[in-house]
Amino acid sequence: MNTQPEPPSMVLRPEEIERFDRGNGVVTIPFVGRWNCEANRVTTGMTVFSPGTGIPLHSHNVEETVLVHQGEATVVVGDDEFDLVTGQATWVPAGVPHCFRNRGEGTMTIYWVYGGRDVTRTITATGETFEHLSDSDRGASRA
Repeated sequence: MNTQPEPPSMVLRPEEIERFDRGNGVVTIPFVGRWNCEANRVTTGMTVFSPGTGIPLHSHNVEETVLVHQGEATVVVGDDEFDLVTGQATWVPAGVPHCFRNRGEGTMTIYWVYGGRDVTRTITATGETFEHLSDSDRGASRA
């Protein structure tokens, strides 16, 4: 039995992917991106949040949709705040500040898709912009 389809298609298994430690109990599992695909038009992955953790308010240069895969989230989009549960999702246009926090007592996992290959993150509080999943992109915090 084959473990992979014919290139450039891929099958991605989270247990086989090196994790990106964002700090403070937040870990990203990168699926499809510049790091493993030469022809991607979307960038995808999952981020796992320990209880009481989150990512600071930020925006991207591309649109993003996020599905709460497991757990309970609080999401801020622009000036509004919402509580989401497993199976609920967001869509945020490029340039709109947003963030996710784990409001539950267990692990929260989100599945995210960016509408582009070259993704940046701009931290709202500082205006600092850097490449997504670069060494500068480790700003997770206790919520």
